[in-house]
Amino acid sequence: MRRDSLFYQLFAQLPQTLFDLLGTDTPQGYRFDSVELKQTAFRIDGVFVPPDPAGTVYFCEVQFQRDNTFYERFFAEIFLYLRLYRSTFADWQAVVIYPNRQTEQESFDPYDLLVHSPRLRRVYLNELGSPESLPLSVGLMQLMVLPEAEMPRVARLLAERTQGEAAPKSAVIIELITTIVLYKFTELSREEVLRMLGFTTEELKRTRFYREVYAEARAEGLDEGRQQGLQQGLQQGEVLVILRLLRRRFGSVPSELEERIQRLSISQIEALAEALLDFRELGDVAAWLEHSC
Repeated sequence: MRRDSLFYQLFAQLPQTLFDLLGTDTPQGYRFDSVELKQTAFRIDGVFVPPDPAGTVYFCEVQFQRDNTFYERFFAEIFLYLRLYRSTFADWQAVVIYPNRQTEQESFDPYDLLVHSPRLRRVYLNELGSPESLPLSVGLMQLMVLPEAEMPRVARLLAERTQGEAAPKSAVIIELITTIVLYKFTELSREEVLRMLGFTTEELKRTRFYREVYAEARAEGLDEGRQQGLQQGLQQGEVLVILRLLRRRFGSVPSELEERIQRLSISQIEALAEALLDFRELGDVAAWLEHSC
């Protein structure tokens, strides 16, 4: 999956993201769409269509690779759209999202006036501030461009904010956070990612992931004993998450340390998962086990 497809998935699920990014109140009725301009090779991936002809149409592009002809293409697509669909809007605005300023093309000729006009808003994700101070939807955008080492902490922060703030479409936001982390940590399962985000067993049961697993189990006619086996497998999965994360951060894990972690209770595993991101070396893990067990 390409990273920009994650952005457009976010726009499709939470159209207010664009307006959060622009720092404006979210107008009602906007529809996010991908528009093919007929009889041309042009397609605009991000178009926010107003609910009535008196509104403003927004063109949004996510640009994560330097392309020194980007503005040539972008403005050509915009003006062709304006010609084809002029009766559907009253005004227009363009937004380009970059990970940083270094990704933007070097020369704006011959589009300097447009690039520096109020018609175009350029957003650099690394300059927006900390995720604690941003709207959740913008925090999700930042999450997509974070280094691997920072992603678990910020992903857990966003997941906690989603639950603590009782955010609208909280289930959608949790799914998007999980998908973004899975995109980065390809070797982890969805369950492991949910554990990394700090979900307890009861919280995990309320996620779509667990409900799907449970529905499959019922469809296969599993008896009560096998359902208990599913719970045991879930607990074993928690241990697996801890061990994989330790190996990823510190390399090999001594067998004695593995055995001690495997003997932990479910509550101890959850406590270790919370403490894990603060550890700097394997010795911190051993010290935590000595203190907590």
